[in-house]
Amino acid sequence: MSNTNHIWNFSSVGGVKRVNFESGKDIIALEHLDQKLWTALSCPVYGLEIDYKTLELIDQDKDGQIKVSEILAAIKWITSVINNNDDLLKQETQFPLSSINSNSEEGKVLLASAKTILKNLGKPDASTLSVEDTSDIVKIFENSAFNGDGIITEDSCSSPELKTLLIEIITSVGSLQDRGGKAGIDEVLLQQFITACQDFVLWHKIAEDNKSQILPFGDNTNEAYQSYLLIKSKLDDYFLRCRLAAFDTDSTEVLNSLVSRIETITTKDLSNCVDEISTYPLAKIEASRPLPLSTGINPAWEMQVSDFKNKVVNVLFPNIVELDEEKWHIINNTFKPYSIWLNEKVGVRVEPLGLVRVKKILSNDCIDYLKALIIKDKSLESEANNIILVDKMVRYYRDLFTLIKNFVTFYDFYSPEFPAIFQSGTLYIDQRSCDLCIRVIDMPKHDKMVSLSGMFLIYCECVSKSNNEKITIVVALTNGDIDNLVVGRNAIFYDKAGNDYDATIIKIIENPISIKQAFWTPYRIVSKFIETQINKFVTEQDNKNKADATSKIESIPSDQESISTATPTPFDVGKFVGIFAAIALALGAIGTAIASVVSGFLNLAWWKMPFAISGLLLLISGPSMIIAFIKLRKRNLAFILDANGWAINARVIVNIQFGKTLTHLADLPKGAKINMNDPFTKKGRPLWQIVLVLSAIIGSCLFLLLKYKVVNIHF
Repeated sequence: MSNTNHIWNFSSVGGVKRVNFESGKDIIALEHLDQKLWTALSCPVYGLEIDYKTLELIDQDKDGQIKVSEILAAIKWITSVINNNDDLLKQETQFPLSSINSNSEEGKVLLASAKTILKNLGKPDASTLSVEDTSDIVKIFENSAFNGDGIITEDSCSSPELKTLLIEIITSVGSLQDRGGKAGIDEVLLQQFITACQDFVLWHKIAEDNKSQILPFGDNTNEAYQSYLLIKSKLDDYFLRCRLAAFDTDSTEVLNSLVSRIETITTKDLSNCVDEISTYPLAKIEASRPLPLSTGINPAWEMQVSDFKNKVVNVLFPNIVELDEEKWHIINNTFKPYSIWLNEKVGVRVEPLGLVRVKKILSNDCIDYLKALIIKDKSLESEANNIILVDKMVRYYRDLFTLIKNFVTFYDFYSPEFPAIFQSGTLYIDQRSCDLCIRVIDMPKHDKMVSLSGMFLIYCECVSKSNNEKITIVVALTNGDIDNLVVGRNAIFYDKAGNDYDATIIKIIENPISIKQAFWTPYRIVSKFIETQINKFVTEQDNKNKADATSKIESIPSDQESISTATPTPFDVGKFVGIFAAIALALGAIGTAIASVVSGFLNLAWWKMPFAISGLLLLISGPSMIIAFIKLRKRNLAFILDANGWAINARVIVNIQFGKTLTHLADLPKGAKINMNDPFTKKGRPLWQIVLVLSAIIGSCLFLLLKYKVVNIHF
């Protein structure tokens, strides 16, 4: 519903009544303007030529679309924190601190935050801010020990002991990056570290409380266990083989299976065959034989067996020289509690610190100090967020009116000074530059909708070699000719930043470009049809001649006698009488038709002849020109934008006159000099040919004048 207290001004632009924005009052009153008068009701956040970070801030529900309600909310906020709403129309990149409304509580906070930003950036005396200043969050906070994000870094720690602990925590449980770009920890990571330390200590306490069972070898239990694990599978294999030998004495030789295997390596350097030897049994297999611990051991395992004997066997069974299977079972059972305890290990992340260091960390006050530092940092969250809010204010000050113009009225699109936010650059092709280039977001949707636009469109795939970016654009051709535009042609596309792309036409949607182009369309179609038919006929005849020549060559007799005796086939006139008659009949009919047309034309009064010629031309080109005229008046960009995610609420007409401003044809610079002496131009005709043509024209004119008694000539 319109606000009756505000007087709106409208202009007719592109066939639609569009509202004018002449002051900040118009922007504030926009919430009262009937949405039926808005050009658009929604637009995408990405793919437009406007800072997408600004659009992300406006997009409150983060659905990737800017809607009317979100624009109104942005207007309400920015106008509440600045002094003069007219400043929004300036779209200035530098935001003066004097523009902040310091009479409001939020304005006071933003002013203080703005000054903090300038101070952190090393510009305490500056009076203006830019988006470049406020968007560099890392630089703003890089010298701040506390920045309100709840993450503390080494800069937050006042003592070497705290810094050391912080580094140990980061090493153990990882880190987060704070707003200043430095590694640190938050409350969650600190608690993970504390929990890991407590679990690690409790896990060790279980072993200390059950030391006789879990640590049978005291402090050397882990070394003994590692020696045991290294040889366990070989000992299990050895005793199983001995039991099989006892079960079947005939299998002993097979279980050993050493003779044939040793024969394969005897011719080699045995020092290079250690891996092969290590696969042999641990000792010679005999029924129920104990494992010798000193002699008769597989050479590849002697060192491991000796280490196992010293660290495990000698401790449990002193002075034995053989290990039988019963004692082996005792050893296995001895290590079971320790194995179970290891599998239940917790607090692994702090294990590299060692038990002593972990206990010390839990016993001193450093953990509490770190907690206090995190609380201190979080207490500044509101202040830090206000610093970030300054970035929102500066962006709205610069970009919001640009969005309003391109959303509510499409002012930039219909203005020659500024391109619209959906115009992504300029395409140069076929001696013309096209300014209406739009990035394609959803190609399948384009396939369904763009034909309704009534515009001649070319789709180009663009690749930038400098930044390896690949995009697809749709380009509207609104001026010039289309003869040389075909799929596969190459062009150059320049985006708004001046980056160049290699462009290739991948698709063409044909529609009229101009009345002039429509006039010649029927003749082009006929010309193309005739050219196609001639090429087809010539090709068929050429292929036929080649086939006939080939067949005749292949049918030549190889015997010289048969060649000399072969008689040529006489020409049968009767076979071709019908063909000659048909050709003559066709030529006669064509000649009669031409003669009738020429005779009828010559029988007209002389002043009727130009009308007859004009009528013939209109009869041929008229329908095409009428259709073109209707379509050119209805060219509507709305369907293309709808295919790109916009919700267009009004017609976006591109008429003939406006279209000429969107596609520029090649033109020589003003004052340019031209040398008309082209060495490759076809030379003039001989004088006798010129005289002959002029004589024929003059004779024809005299004949017509005499016939219709326009003049009297006496000889």
